[in-house]
Amino acid sequence: MKVVKFGGTSLASAEQIKKVFQIVTSDSMRKVVVVSAPGKRTKDDSKVTDLLIACANGYIQGDGESYLDQVLERFEEIIRELDVDVMEQIRADLYEVVQGDKSDPAAYMDAVKASGEDNCAKIVAAYFRKQGVKAQYINPGVAGLIVTNDPGNAQVLPQSYDHLYKLRQEDGVLIVPGFFGYSESGRVVTFSRGGSDITGSILANGMKATIYENFTDVDAVYAVNPNFISKPAEIKELTYQEMRELSYAGFAVFHDEALIPAFRAGIPVHIKNTNNPQAPGTKIMHTRQHTNGPVIGIASDTGFCSINVSKYLMNREVGFGRRLLHILEDEGISYEHTPSGIDDISVIVRQQQLNEEIEARVVARITDELAVDSVAVERNLAMIMLVGEGMRSNVGTMARAAIALANAGVNIEMINQGSSEVSMMFGVKEEEEKKAVCALYEAFFLVV
Repeated sequence: MKVVKFGGTSLASAEQIKKVFQIVTSDSMRKVVVVSAPGKRTKDDSKVTDLLIACANGYIQGDGESYLDQVLERFEEIIRELDVDVMEQIRADLYEVVQGDKSDPAAYMDAVKASGEDNCAKIVAAYFRKQGVKAQYINPGVAGLIVTNDPGNAQVLPQSYDHLYKLRQEDGVLIVPGFFGYSESGRVVTFSRGGSDITGSILANGMKATIYENFTDVDAVYAVNPNFISKPAEIKELTYQEMRELSYAGFAVFHDEALIPAFRAGIPVHIKNTNNPQAPGTKIMHTRQHTNGPVIGIASDTGFCSINVSKYLMNREVGFGRRLLHILEDEGISYEHTPSGIDDISVIVRQQQLNEEIEARVVARITDELAVDSVAVERNLAMIMLVGEGMRSNVGTMARAAIALANAGVNIEMINQGSSEVSMMFGVKEEEEKKAVCALYEAFFLVV
């Protein structure tokens, strides 16, 4: 039995939904279909989820009707072209959710956001039935997908898996909306953005699927951002850890949290293209053959800053690191990396967490409470990650990367390597991100 998830571009129009139908019905093992909200039809189009977020903000402030009308128009166009009779139900559902309780804005936002996936699932189920296939819409709450009450960042609760296993008793194709579950008190709570991938992985785990297929709009996971490199190498196989590292560092093809449920259940993930389903795609599994050299992929992301702290004999001061991180915790700041030396330590954080007011307070607290020699914040950094389990057994990867960056004239602001030796990270100025990525790609993928 396969769990199959389709992303927003795969459901952006009636034409795309017809492709989804053909893909699902071409394989009798595809019993569970997880759907996203309709995505962009063209480059300049809007995603339904973005329209719903604007709609919710509008209604919280007193006027969101124009955005609601746009959402209704999107659904109405799809329904008309599929010739299914669900528009009145969709309209009623959307009106009900936007008129809901706004006393808790975060909870209200989650309810409105989730309606994109929820109503798309109802449309897809109706189309399957119209084509003569036994199919039913499955509400995540009815199915028992219970999550933490953390709006916009829900985490699945363990009891969900036992509940979801019972779905195996249902006949026909099950159409399940992605992106959200229900709290123990019965409220809709969404995963982080792009969380339909997470729903699919949770269902694959709970229902003990043979494989989790994730259909998107690319033939495979590429070794590097195709916006930086024309026709980059396709990756045929990845381990869970490699994909997790690449997703974290900027690969948008798969949500970085989505691998956890599949990994824990040992379920392979297969990424494929809705518009080219015959393409081999990329398989994600526990182990793979290391036949491609030390590096399997290069990812990058911007929007980081570094808090650089220096203090003579820092290494002899018991508890220094704990007290430094405690200051960040007090200020509600999560950290990403902490490269360090004997007299200095850098804490890499997402820049959006550190506005001018918070930065000034953090610097003052570190200076006063830790009696440091200096503290400085360096903004506008990009993090570039080399990923590959082959690095564990390969000598000279760091030198090869550093030479490539030096030859390209890129200054390295920071280097960090995890203890697993599966990834190696370089910090550079944001304006040098593309140049650095291209230099590294040439060094590891174009040199024989």
